[in-house]
Amino acid sequence: MISVVVPVHDEERSVALLYDELDSALQPLAEPWEAIFVDDGSGDGTFAALTRLHAAHDGVVVVRLRRNFGKAAALAAGFGQARGEVIVTIDGDLQDDPAEIPRLLAKLDEGFDLVSGWKAKRRDPLRRRLPSRLFNFASRVVSGLDLHDMNCGLKAYRAEVVRGLRLYGELHRFVPVLAHHRGYRIAEVPVNHRPREHGRSRYGLERYLRGFFDLLTVSFIGRYRQRPLHLFGGLGFLLSLAGIGILVYLTVVKALGHAIGGRPLLILGVLLVVVGIQIFSLGLITELITSHHEERVSERERSEALVEEILT
Repeated sequence: MISVVVPVHDEERSVALLYDELDSALQPLAEPWEAIFVDDGSGDGTFAALTRLHAAHDGVVVVRLRRNFGKAAALAAGFGQARGEVIVTIDGDLQDDPAEIPRLLAKLDEGFDLVSGWKAKRRDPLRRRLPSRLFNFASRVVSGLDLHDMNCGLKAYRAEVVRGLRLYGELHRFVPVLAHHRGYRIAEVPVNHRPREHGRSRYGLERYLRGFFDLLTVSFIGRYRQRPLHLFGGLGFLLSLAGIGILVYLTVVKALGHAIGGRPLLILGVLLVVVGIQIFSLGLITELITSHHEERVSERERSEALVEEILT
């Protein structure tokens, strides 16, 4: 089965049109499929439109969150309800083209675990394209994963990739990075991108800033979650080494008969040693905590706490 997860927020005019396009794209595949619409606290008639869609079509699952938790929480709730061996995510604003889904699935069949769409010709204003390009460049540099478009909502996954993922904040953008650090094979396919016809975009510059901090979080989780001392210990060692070097220099100066008590360099040397030891100690404590205690909460358990009602 193919599970299509669609997070929506104030998309009353789009959901029925999107379902029709999904049906046209997936019916020729002759594979069973389901559409899971997650209403992320919409304030318009989106849930009423989804209720009508659920009543009219088999295989439509509607999840309604208690309030607007954000796209990451909506996707997590959708993943928790997905029954398919393959999961596809697509935005509900009709800018992603459902006709591209078979191409993503075909790439998945080549042996990849996650296939991400790439909006090579993005149909958005320049004020959105330019920050997105800068953000994607920074993401490639920091994460080490060579993807052109982290922000594309159109992706296809093998179900095991998203099972157990804890999504919050803006981490939905970095599922490919998380999957990459877990050893899954990632591919990218250029996809058609369409101009927005209904609703309005809710992405601003502040989201890119929050996304950058989440990128640092993802990179830390991927590289140092099981070995935090490698990060904190290395940084603490370098700071302490610099401080010791300064203090050795001042000791030589003192031995030559010069006064060092009023020199700012003395304060800097002592400060570097103290801060370096503190950072190293933080890494050691984190290493002990990591080795003895790791939180294990399934994605289904986490998402159920956010769901108000489910129509199946």
